[in-house]
Amino acid sequence: MTYHPRPIQTSGIILSEDLRVLCEKLAENAHDLWASQRISDGWKPGQHRDDFRREHPNLIPYSELPDEEKKYDRIVTLETLKAIIALGYLIEKR
Repeated sequence: MTYHPRPIQTSGIILSEDLRVLCEKLAENAHDLWASQRISDGWKPGQHRDDFRREHPNLIPYSELPDEEKKYDRIVTLETLKAIIALGYLIEKR
């Protein structure tokens, strides 16, 4: 059987400036969660990804990542926020 991804349709959702700021904070948090898990699994920073030696070049602070790498975390968090809204939820800052 072939897998056919069907993400929630979010093309009509426009995020406010506040939610775009939140998106960036969540993207940084997503990177930190990923890095924390890698480090606890015995990975360390390295020049190139090496699964055998458990080295990864992105085990650095989010602020030091190249924008091309930050893009992955941003897309996931942006689309997650948009999906929450598309599903009828309201996101408010207290």
